[in-house]
Amino acid sequence: MKFIVIGLGNFGSALAIRLTAMGQEVIGIDGNREKTEIFKDVITQTICLDSTNESALLTLPLNECDYAVVAIGEDFGASIMTTALLKKAGVRNLISRAINPIHHKVIETLGVDRVLEPESDSASRFADSVLYSGLNNSYAIAEDFKVIEVAMPGRYSGLSIAEIDFMNRYALMVLTVIRTEESRSIFGHVQENHRALGFPSSEMKLQKGDRLVLFGKVSDIKKLLQSPEA
Repeated sequence: MKFIVIGLGNFGSALAIRLTAMGQEVIGIDGNREKTEIFKDVITQTICLDSTNESALLTLPLNECDYAVVAIGEDFGASIMTTALLKKAGVRNLISRAINPIHHKVIETLGVDRVLEPESDSASRFADSVLYSGLNNSYAIAEDFKVIEVAMPGRYSGLSIAEIDFMNRYALMVLTVIRTEESRSIFGHVQENHRALGFPSSEMKLQKGDRLVLFGKVSDIKKLLQSPEA
């Protein structure tokens, strides 16, 4: 996939470097030439450019990118202007970083596809979420291992964990199953509750809408998430 990451501060540079390391094509943008020079060897391509200048911004291959990420972290005005110009240009999958709650609300009003809050959305976790379909949360345990929360592949609905045989098929351990259950409030409103079912037995049957919390190697997680069977 192709990404444009605007703003090479701590979060933006970490995201751009992570995506590049994962084999994606990344253009890192910053108005500070020193930053673009620092990261030019670890990001696919870096460009020094004022993203609040519409003419300059339109020189980028916006129509060819799969994601445009506004990662500007300090300049409220530059972030809003850049986000608005990208929205006007019609980029698909526009992501913008929120600096504070007010900024978050303004960005939502502009109609972005997702708002990032770096305090809760690490660069690594966000990179994983856009590259691996169905992944919700991921936590690095060691260099090659992660705990992930992922949507259960629909073809496994009604099967038991033993029948799916995650360990032998994917070398993954099922730590728990998160199930969504409906209940009614005292006012009669339907509400959804997400409940972890504890360490599952091999006989537990999975249901449509379940989410799995799995542990295993990154390479094996990729096999599950990218499998055409899923």
